Amino acid sequence: MSDLRDILERHVRSGSLPGAVGLVARGDRVEVAAVGSTDVEGTAPMVRDSIFRIASMTKPVTAVAVMTLVEEGLLALEDEIAPWLPELASPLVARTPASPLDDLVPAERPITVFDLLTSRAGYGFPSDFSLPAVGPLVSEVKQGPPQPQHLPGPDEWLKTLSGVPMLYQPGEAFLYNTCSDILGVLIARVSGQSLPEFMAERIFEPLGMADTGFSVPAGDLGRFTSLYRGGDGGLALADAPHGQWSSLPAFPSGAGGLVSTADDWWAFARMLLAQGALDGDRGRLLSAVSVRKVTTDWLTPAQRAAGELFLEGQGWGFGGSVDVVAREPWNVPGRYGWIGGTGTAGHVTPATGAVSILLTQVEMDNPTPPAPMRDVWTYAATA
Repeated sequence: MSDLRDILERHVRSGSLPGAVGLVARGDRVEVAAVGSTDVEGTAPMVRDSIFRIASMTKPVTAVAVMTLVEEGLLALEDEIAPWLPELASPLVARTPASPLDDLVPAERPITVFDLLTSRAGYGFPSDFSLPAVGPLVSEVKQGPPQPQHLPGPDEWLKTLSGVPMLYQPGEAFLYNTCSDILGVLIARVSGQSLPEFMAERIFEPLGMADTGFSVPAGDLGRFTSLYRGGDGGLALADAPHGQWSSLPAFPSGAGGLVSTADDWWAFARMLLAQGALDGDRGRLLSAVSVRKVTTDWLTPAQRAAGELFLEGQGWGFGGSVDVVAREPWNVPGRYGWIGGTGTAGHVTPATGAVSILLTQVEMDNPTPPAPMRDVWTYAATA
């Protein structure tokens, strides 16, 4: 029977991945495999603490950061965001999703914190990328694969977003990605700290996530993997270790800006499984009630169906998907987590206490999870 190492080595041997780190845990039983190299040249072997750009695996971390502010009483889920984000106080909405950019109506109600946490504020990617209002999200707001050094600071970014119409009225539809970036700006304005400072103090340090942040220190670049994109000619370099994550960006993305390691994200996962604490009360971040809110599906059946391209029939909690139907072998009701467009994935299954993490350095070319992810998920579900 194949184990985790066998699965990862098969994909490395095929040439589809230079290397990978995987972690599958259930209770005290933990299996970790690091295979291949940090780059296509084979400069250094992949190791357990290799550092990866985790892209949208950032989203659950951002959601937890917001919930710490909620527990402090600085925010409430039902709060309107306008007092902190006045740029979005009076948004305009496409009359219909297919309407041209000059056919707009006012928002019927204000955007709330809950709208942002559930990705239903009206901003973001639909399953149909041809809709007119999607174009400015890509060309003006620069939504898409993480490019941390290509974005302006949060204030300018939000001002640009405020000039882009929303696709749907607040609360109507699940739309991918943008809400988590808005949440990053909200955290900074409510807390009075930059997003990197807040997450370091409130999430990473308590949980011992020493290698997680929005950039890689110079002394750790030797453990930082190169990033590639696929194509007919093989793998092409998308970002080198000394590239876009080697210094703090002007815009730290709450949707996809973090770097991390398998063990760091495992610490975050264990906190979720322990209902807000890590190793007893050490590192307690949230109450059990808040964790349940993070990991509960909030979408209607119609919203899940409309988000099929991203969700594959599952639901959405705060910052991550929640399994609601057993469509595939790895789908267990309540399984929570998310994938990153840089070829990463992290999930927790409260019903079984299981964790699965896969870190690779090859960008996805569409929202459908690639074979290495599906193979690791299947293994984690049956191991």
